[in-house]
Amino acid sequence: MFTIDDLSDRLGGYLPAEEIQQVRRAFYYAEQAHDGQKRRSGEPYVTHPLAVANILANMHMDHQSLMAAMLHDVIEDTGVSKEALSQQFGEPVAELVDGVSKLTQITFEDKAVAQAENFQKMVLAMSRDIRVIIVKLADRLHNMRTLGALRPDKKRRIARETLEIYARVASRLGINTIRVELEDLSFQAIHPMRAERIKRAVASARGNRRSAIRQVQNAIQSRLDEHGLKGTVIGRQKHLLSIYRKMRDQRKSFAEIMDVFGFRIIADDVDSCYRILGMVHNLYKPVPGRFKDYIAIPKANGYQSLHTTLFGASGMPIEVQIRTREMEAMANNGIAAHWLYKAGQTDKPIAEGSRARARQWVKGLLEMQRHAGDSLEFIEHVKNDLFPDDIYVFTPKGDIMELPQGATVVDFSYAVHTEIGNSCIACRIDRHLAPLSSRLESGQTLEIITSPGGKPNLSWLNFVVTAKARSAIRHALKHRQHTEAVQLGRRLLTKSLAEFDINFEEITEATMDQLLSELDLKDSDTLLEAIGLGNRVTHVIARHLVELHRGEAIDGDATHPAVHGPITISGTEGLVIKFARCCHPLPGDPVVGHLSVGKGIVVHRAECRNLQELKGDPEKLFSLSWSDDIDEDFPVALRLEVEGRRGLVAELAGLITDADANIERIGIEERDARLAIVNLTLLVRDRIHLARIIKRLRNLSHIGKITRLGN
Repeated sequence: MFTIDDLSDRLGGYLPAEEIQQVRRAFYYAEQAHDGQKRRSGEPYVTHPLAVANILANMHMDHQSLMAAMLHDVIEDTGVSKEALSQQFGEPVAELVDGVSKLTQITFEDKAVAQAENFQKMVLAMSRDIRVIIVKLADRLHNMRTLGALRPDKKRRIARETLEIYARVASRLGINTIRVELEDLSFQAIHPMRAERIKRAVASARGNRRSAIRQVQNAIQSRLDEHGLKGTVIGRQKHLLSIYRKMRDQRKSFAEIMDVFGFRIIADDVDSCYRILGMVHNLYKPVPGRFKDYIAIPKANGYQSLHTTLFGASGMPIEVQIRTREMEAMANNGIAAHWLYKAGQTDKPIAEGSRARARQWVKGLLEMQRHAGDSLEFIEHVKNDLFPDDIYVFTPKGDIMELPQGATVVDFSYAVHTEIGNSCIACRIDRHLAPLSSRLESGQTLEIITSPGGKPNLSWLNFVVTAKARSAIRHALKHRQHTEAVQLGRRLLTKSLAEFDINFEEITEATMDQLLSELDLKDSDTLLEAIGLGNRVTHVIARHLVELHRGEAIDGDATHPAVHGPITISGTEGLVIKFARCCHPLPGDPVVGHLSVGKGIVVHRAECRNLQELKGDPEKLFSLSWSDDIDEDFPVALRLEVEGRRGLVAELAGLITDADANIERIGIEERDARLAIVNLTLLVRDRIHLARIIKRLRNLSHIGKITRLGN
C-alpha cells in the first residue's frame, strides 16, 4: 500500500525539505480528521487524499496544491471549518480546499442541475486560483480509478459526467496525461465489453507489429545520428477511446486504424525540430496536406508540436510528432507545467503562455456565466466551447485569433470584444465585403465594421457556433426586449389612463407602490414590461390605478368613457412590435394591433380575416397609426396571372428593380400550357410605392390579374 513516506521520497526529487514537511503535516491532519471513515472499498478514507496528492506529485505540482489535495475533503466530510484550515496551513491552502470541495451539502431535485451548479462553483474557484481545477481533476481521476465498488448505473452516470466535463477541461488546459486516462476509464465504465475487446486486440496487434515498429524507429534514429541531430525517437500508442471513436465515426475497421504507425521525436531546441522535420521528409515521402505547425501557432491550451504524416515502406502511413522536451512536458501536463519548471529556466515563457491562455479561457467562462439565464444554459454553452477543432484568422493589425471550426464573422467579432459583436453591421474578409454569416477559414484577415446604432439580430443565433457569441447575443436580445417592452407598456398604460381623463404623470409614487405591493411586483418597470408583453391586461391595470388614485371604485358602466387617439408606430420597434405575416401591413394601410401574450403587439391590416373573432374585445385589439417619418422596407405578397413565355422572371425582376424595390421571394406554378401563376414577395416602402409597382406591371400586355394577398 502506498504511504506518506513513499510520497515524501518522490517529492524529494523536486521540493525542498521544509515544503515536504508541510505536506506531511497536512497528511497527518487529514488522517486525524478522517479517523474512522472508510471508503466503499473498505479502505481507510485517508488513502484517497494521499492518492490524489501522488497524482499531483507525478505532475511536479507545488507544495500548496499537494496540501490542498490532502485536505480537499476535510471541510466537506468532517467538522473542520475553512477558518481552522486557514489558521493551521495559511489562507492560500484554505482557499484551494474550499474551491475543490464538492457541493454535497446542497440537494438538487435534478442531477443535471446539480452537475451544472457544481461546475459553476468550480469556474468561480478557478478564476481565483487555476490550481483548483488541477487538484479537482486529480481528485476525479482517483475516483474514476476506484469506481469498482459502485453500482453499474452509478458508474455510468459518473463516467458520462467525467467525459462531458472533466476530460474536456483537462484537454482545454493541456493536461493530456489526465485527459487520456479519464477518457479510457470512462469508456471502460460505460462500455465495459467493447473496451475489453479493443484492449485485447491492441495487445495482440502490438505483439504482431513489434518488428515493423522497431524497423521504422531504427531508420529514423540512424538518420538523426548521420546528420548529427540530437533527438529521441519513441513509439506513440493510441488510447482505447480514441480507437473506438475512429472506428465508430470514420467507419473504419480495427486493422485500418492500427495500420497507422505513430512516433514522437523529442529534440533539444526549436531549431532542431524544423531540421528534423526536413530530415524525415527526406527519409519518407510526406502526405500532401497533412502537415501542421503548432509551434508557430500553438493551440489554445498551449500545446506546441510539428505534426506530419509520411508514406512508409509499402505505403504504410507513419504519423510523426516533433517537439522539444519543454513542449513534451507542456503536452502532458499543460498549465501544470508552470509549477514543474522553476523561474530562470529557458522554458518558463512557454509555461507562462499556456497559463495566460488558460486564464483567458476562464475569463470567457465567467463572462458566459454572467450572461447565461440559468446554470443548465451555462453548462450547455461550456460543453460546446470546451474542445472544438480550431482555425486561425488575423485581425487587420496581424494579431492571431483562434476560433472553432465553422465559426462565422459574428463569432469573430464577439471574440474580439462583446461590444464590437453587439454593434457590428458589416465585415471585410481579405479586403472584400462579406455577409456576417460567412464561415471563416484559416489564414483569412477580417475587418469588422461597427455602428453606434448596430444591434444583435435574432437570426444570428441560427449560425453562430461559439458559446461566447451565443450567450452575448441572447443577453443583448433579452435586455433589448425588456427595454422595448417597458417603453411599449408605458405607451399602452398612458393610453388606457387617458380614457379615464388621467395623465400617467399624475399617478403618485405612493399609488404606484400600493399597486405593485398588491400585484407582488418589485418595481414599475416589471409592471410595464408585463403590460408591453401582453402578460397583464392594460385596461384592468389602468382601472385599478385610477381607483387607488381617486380613492373610490369606478362605476362598472364607465369602462370606456372616451376614445382617444391611436398609438403611433414607426416600423422599427423591433422585438415587441411585430408585423403579421398573414396580411403583410404596409405604411398607409389602416392597421390595428393585437396584444399577443408574451410577444407584445402584432400589427395587422384592419380587414385581416384572422382578427374577426377579436373585433369585439377592446382589451386585445386597439387602433394604431403610422408615423410620418418611416424609413424602412416592408414585405408584401402579390399573385400575378401571366401568359407563360421565355425570360418571364428576368423581365419581372428588371421591372421591379427599376421601380426601386427588391424581390425577396418568387415562385411560378403553371395552370395550363399558356397560363402561369407567379407568387411574388417584394420589399417596398409603403402603399404608394406598391401602387406604383402594380401600375408598371399592368402596363405589360401579357400580365392579367394582379392580386395583393391578405391571408
